[in-house]
Amino acid sequence: MGKYGKKNHVKLDPLAYNLCLLGESKVGKTTLIKEVCEKLAGDDGYLFLECFHEAGADAIEGINYEDVPDWEYFEEICEDIIDNKTKDYAELKTVVIDTYDQLITLAEQESIRLWNRDNPDKRADSINAAWGGFGKGEKKAIELMFNKFAELRRVGVATIIIGHVKTKDVTDVVSGETYQTLTSDQQQNYFNALKKNLHFLGLAYIDRTIIKEKTGKKNIVTKKEETVSKVQEETRKIKFRDDNFCVDSGSRFAEIVSEIDLNADQFIKAITDAIKAEQSKSGKTLEQTKEEQAKEEADKIKSIAKAEEDNKSKKALNEKIAMITEYIKENKSDMSLIKPILELSKELGYSKPTDITDVDDADKVLELIK
Repeated sequence: MGKYGKKNHVKLDPLAYNLCLLGESKVGKTTLIKEVCEKLAGDDGYLFLECFHEAGADAIEGINYEDVPDWEYFEEICEDIIDNKTKDYAELKTVVIDTYDQLITLAEQESIRLWNRDNPDKRADSINAAWGGFGKGEKKAIELMFNKFAELRRVGVATIIIGHVKTKDVTDVVSGETYQTLTSDQQQNYFNALKKNLHFLGLAYIDRTIIKEKTGKKNIVTKKEETVSKVQEETRKIKFRDDNFCVDSGSRFAEIVSEIDLNADQFIKAITDAIKAEQSKSGKTLEQTKEEQAKEEADKIKSIAKAEEDNKSKKALNEKIAMITEYIKENKSDMSLIKPILELSKELGYSKPTDITDVDDADKVLELIK
């Protein structure tokens, strides 16, 4: 193989992948994902972000969550995780977005805010008017969300997304027949962006058995005996794949089962079995792969820890440079204050204070200012 290109090896940890569970309101999505996270990662291995007006965590004992009322707070949480992953969040494996619908609202608000900040003379009141319209405001909102998911992924934190569903009429392009499908209740562009970034997409629904019961009465016009429809049985299920396309679900893993009961153990088994089936194609035993990936994970943690330290040093340096710059700006008319700073910078090997690349050197200049 040349300079570019490498072979992929599937990760055995289910939480190494981005998961999504869509479903009807109150079908049990949040409870199930909470149980899945606890079984796979423990109490400190997950964090639910209850976005905007979502309140699913209120009725679940022991769930690890944070209320996220606006985009600024969402960004603050993500940045804190990214900056301190190996220290404050060493056990964290996944962030759960509850729900995608509500996070979109926050991202759209931020998209509009950014547009209005940069374009005060062309202020937008809606997402459709932001960034020149024609869906560009929504595109910016998608970019904001998925950039954050990608940043979390780079420090080893996967994303689990919870969302709601609706029925949608679909026309078959070949036969021209129309049928109903169960899909995300968000606009198609938001759902398409989500599907592109997922490894597993399940759809929770209630499978009902409906029977006709006789009422013992006859219709006075038709003279036929009247019947009523009654629900005989209800089962909560999750669909991972539907060959009839009546449920908008799917997976990047070919061996995922079509359907399971809405049960945490079955959910974990379905995903784990699909991963193992793909791993078996590597020609290595499960134990060999586990051993290799454990070493890779240890190396990755070391790399993330170094990146954290480098970023903190960079931030500290930038803050000190900003303080020096501000001081020069405020006192630019008094060369008796500015000259010593410029001279010390040159003594330290820099043509000007803003060129300083060492935190200790920046501290020396700040001491002079003090």
